[in-house]
Amino acid sequence: MTGMQWSDEGVILSVRPHAETAAVVEILTREHGRHLGLVYGGRSRKTRPVLQIGNQVEVTWKARLAEQLGVMTVEPQRSYGVEVMDDPVALTALIAMCNLARSLPERDPHPNVYEVTLFALGFLDNVTIWPALYVRWELALLEEFGFGLDLQRCAATGATTDLVYVSPKTGRAVSLQAGEPYKDRLLMLPAFLRGQMGNGVRMDDVLAGLDLTAHFLTTRLYGPREQPLPEPRIRLRGLLEKLTVPV
Repeated sequence: MTGMQWSDEGVILSVRPHAETAAVVEILTREHGRHLGLVYGGRSRKTRPVLQIGNQVEVTWKARLAEQLGVMTVEPQRSYGVEVMDDPVALTALIAMCNLARSLPERDPHPNVYEVTLFALGFLDNVTIWPALYVRWELALLEEFGFGLDLQRCAATGATTDLVYVSPKTGRAVSLQAGEPYKDRLLMLPAFLRGQMGNGVRMDDVLAGLDLTAHFLTTRLYGPREQPLPEPRIRLRGLLEKLTVPV
């Protein structure tokens, strides 16, 4: 950053109107984290298509003082939202990702989350790939907050095989044998998160993965803030449950 100006790339997370013609835009940037800025003319016919959530943009931010909202100029790079506009399930996944990413601390760089976000967005046109990627994206978000799950070995025995459960308290994997007496109180560990892909990822495994991440997003991130899990994220699970396309 030179003075009170920087340029970066990012993904638009939210847009809200400001005054008659401007918009306040929230962007997850590669190097500068989640950042807000005022875009003059942001509600114009020319700029509105650029300022859609999920779009990747080039952004320049300027302000007289670092603590100010600042002014942004944005240039389009890739319109992920437009690419999935006719697919309500993929569009809901995009909206859910943007909603969840808004939980990141403002102006705190999270380049890993940014890279994983771009990777996941790039596959939203392929329903055989993106649902499992989406689950992994949520795991990466949890890890960024320091709530990463330990899915490599059994919390009770140290075993690295037959891992089929996750402790809802510790976020650590539990083997089939160790977890059997307590299975009603444990979360399921889907096969694709323990490296067993087989002939691809089944939808019931994706749903188990969503239930797993939802539990820890709720108990460790949103619950302590006294906030509910974002509505698009809740809706996404219901939509995926109704999908008949095998994953």
